[in-house]
Amino acid sequence: MDAHSRGQADEIDPADQWVLNPDTGNYELRLDRSAGQPPAPRAATGSRTDGPGTAPDTGTGKGSGSATGGSGTEPDPDPDREPQARRADVPGQRSRRAGKNQTAPPPAAAGRRKGKGKKKTGKKKALLWTGGVLAFVLVGASAGGYLYYEHLNSNIATIDVAGAGTGGFKKGQPVNILLIGTDKRTGAGNEGYGDAGSIGHADTNLLFHVSKDRTNATVLSIPRDLITNIPDCETKTEEGTKVIPGSSDQRFNNSLGQDERDPGCTMRTTTELTGLEIDHFMMADFNAVKTLSTAVGGVEVCVDKDVDDKKSRLKLTKGTHRIEGEQALAFVRTRHAFGNESDLTRIQTQQQFLSSMIRQMKSGDTLTSPTKLFKLAEAATKALTVDTGIGSIEKLSELAKELAKVPAKNITFMTLPVLDNPAEAVRATVVLNEAEAKKLFTMMQNDVSLTEVKEKESAAKSAAKKKQAALLKGTKAAPGDVRVDVYNGGGPQGSAQETLNWLQNSEGVLKSSNKGNADTEVKKTQLEYAPNQADQARALAEMLGLPGSGMKPGTEDAVGLEAMTLTLGKDFKGAGVPITGAAKVSDVVQRVKADKQVCAK
Repeated sequence: MDAHSRGQADEIDPADQWVLNPDTGNYELRLDRSAGQPPAPRAATGSRTDGPGTAPDTGTGKGSGSATGGSGTEPDPDPDREPQARRADVPGQRSRRAGKNQTAPPPAAAGRRKGKGKKKTGKKKALLWTGGVLAFVLVGASAGGYLYYEHLNSNIATIDVAGAGTGGFKKGQPVNILLIGTDKRTGAGNEGYGDAGSIGHADTNLLFHVSKDRTNATVLSIPRDLITNIPDCETKTEEGTKVIPGSSDQRFNNSLGQDERDPGCTMRTTTELTGLEIDHFMMADFNAVKTLSTAVGGVEVCVDKDVDDKKSRLKLTKGTHRIEGEQALAFVRTRHAFGNESDLTRIQTQQQFLSSMIRQMKSGDTLTSPTKLFKLAEAATKALTVDTGIGSIEKLSELAKELAKVPAKNITFMTLPVLDNPAEAVRATVVLNEAEAKKLFTMMQNDVSLTEVKEKESAAKSAAKKKQAALLKGTKAAPGDVRVDVYNGGGPQGSAQETLNWLQNSEGVLKSSNKGNADTEVKKTQLEYAPNQADQARALAEMLGLPGSGMKPGTEDAVGLEAMTLTLGKDFKGAGVPITGAAKVSDVVQRVKADKQVCAK
């Protein structure tokens, strides 16, 4: 996408349209300066995004470090990528909302308040007229003022993805958004980075899954160098719709750009990989990192050592910094500054950066600042290309309100579990870690939280839970000493065999057997055991994520080699997926919590 090529609608500076009415205490839209509105200071001094050919004025950032490599410096070529075939360019931005001369009724939000309602805090006032802020995907838009509203609409670039995905998110249902960062070097100051002729591959890919109840979200990073299958996909061109044949054993990033594939192809590839239907996509290029980080006033990052990476031009001293513009781009691009200098380490660094940006956007400093909100609205609508289903401020605002409900503490970044490609002598690509990835996919498909989400409960429920928790306390047997017969009493067909395979291959419970279907169905999974099998039961319950309510102790001891009985109920979500509570994902799966600052190492 060419983020630098968007123009201004009628050269309207939104900061000139909003004024503070001293009689009401509200910001109001001044549509006619001669209409006798009480004089008031400007609401904000939001500057417009730089025009074509003009690089953002980022200075040296707000941290103590500074970005290296200014104008006139010849950058080193980017060694991070294997050579890619340079064919047709990524399909262009198919539609841009004109809207310059359209009119609409002024919003009800503008004008004098009626009555003496409860005084709103500054934060609530800001939220009232912004129409909601989308924390993670960085969409902030003012819903006031039809001129500014249409101006923002005209900024948005869209692509029709030819029926890929669900057709649109729905309230009261899980939401899946695919965020794509391309390696296309468009935009002022970006042409010198590495492969300047890149057609724009799916270089950074994050699947943002928001739970049905909006209490939690999982952000799954998919490595660009993952070897996978790209399915057939339809794309819409000026000549009409055509089908681009699929291809097996391809890098994931070839799902975009290569052979004229559009973001719809990346959506289809993600669905085939994860089993999750995608509602929408959002795509950004290098300029998005620079303009959005600047719009929010910089993003705080932490490094645990001095960094001077000549490749990405990142130069920071040990400690905490607030970075923006070129320096922010250098931070998310660096591969050689941290860890084992692999793309997986870079993914973790990007997750840390995005987590910090989420915290910044959800902070009062952003939500109550008209200047930052205006800048953010301008930067976000210019930086993002989206599918036609959310190609308007109205739709983006609706989506923003849904996603902004998730607390930052309940947003978990995960990296898709992968292994080095065994077919390569020199490590360059990765393949799926089937055992770990399947468990993670199942959790996301079944809307299982990867964070502890606290629920309000009555005193009676609390007492019952304490009693049930007591059953789980005590010594636990070694996996090799656990004996259990598995029955399917309500789970999907094949659940007993799936659980048996998982117990034996992943958990080391070799003394287990599949007993087929239970005589009767049960709503809740339950484990029946004898008093002298309590240590086995506790061990198995921990593996299953089985709550105390699912523990059914008997009254007589087991005789000899008698096994416990595990009956899978209708609440069974998949082998390795906790029956209840937060997901227990293996420590080998890379993760970052959005509410925690972690220093890059």
